[in-house]
Amino acid sequence: MNPSIWWYLSRASGFVALGLLFASLIWGVLLTTRILRSIDRPAWLLDLHRWLGGLALTFTLVHMATLMLDHFVSFSLKDLLIPMASDWQPGPVAWGVVAFWLLIAVQLSSLIMKKLGRKTWRRIHLLAYPMLWLTIMHAGLAGTDIGNPVYRISVTLAIILTVFVTAFRLLPVPARKKASPALEKQEPPHTSSNE
Repeated sequence: MNPSIWWYLSRASGFVALGLLFASLIWGVLLTTRILRSIDRPAWLLDLHRWLGGLALTFTLVHMATLMLDHFVSFSLKDLLIPMASDWQPGPVAWGVVAFWLLIAVQLSSLIMKKLGRKTWRRIHLLAYPMLWLTIMHAGLAGTDIGNPVYRISVTLAIILTVFVTAFRLLPVPARKKASPALEKQEPPHTSSNE
């Protein structure tokens, strides 16, 4: 087996995890803002949003596992779970570690939303925005593909998209209508309500 396989798998799983985080965030914004209300189905959007978030966590774990299997940098479990523990690019790696813990918090809070209460869950769930920013910083500064023009263009587009989505979701926009009061009060029978 090619010893570089773990390095390639680590890079690929990191790219896929980042893409899934973007997709999950976009679906969450579509779900919350109901911008596509004439054609969307909230239960479908919620299921897809959850599925994308779960896949992002899965690919993040694959990314971390393959980093430990690759011997070029030799990451330990401690390096991947404790911010600033890594000797290799401690700052950018720490951003990835913190983003991982925020992803865990967002995913776990969604699983126990009914026990937490909507207000507490919502506050935790909003950590998805800084999590994505930390992930972008991690990818842009710790990634070894920073010299690759395709990588740079992808990260630049990701930053632009994240700025747009974050602004659209968090800033008050007078033209955007809120979801109907009936939707805000009601939860789908098998899932939680909007993000």
